[in-house]
Amino acid sequence: MAQKTDAQVTIDGRTYTLSGYESEAYLQEIAAYLNRKIAELKAEKDYQKIPLDMRSVLLQLTISDDCHKARREVERLRVLCEERAGEIADLKHEIVALQMKMEAQGE
Repeated sequence: MAQKTDAQVTIDGRTYTLSGYESEAYLQEIAAYLNRKIAELKAEKDYQKIPLDMRSVLLQLTISDDCHKARREVERLRVLCEERAGEIADLKHEIVALQMKMEAQGE
């Protein structure tokens, strides 16, 4: 089992200790992602007027949207890879068939 990691991170100006089985660099990367998302929301007009609980939900929705879009993109790329693998297999079969035909004509 991997060793547990503790990392001090700053999220929206507050320091937290994150613990997990990922590297400290990864935990810092996650904190940086959250800080970017928070900064994006804060840049929106009237964001500060929204109640704190609504800001939290807005952040959650924004992150969920990113996650959902990433999953859709992964699925699209998986399908594309499968299609390309099929095309490659077809081309390999075609090459073998042509090689066999050339060998048969050469004899």
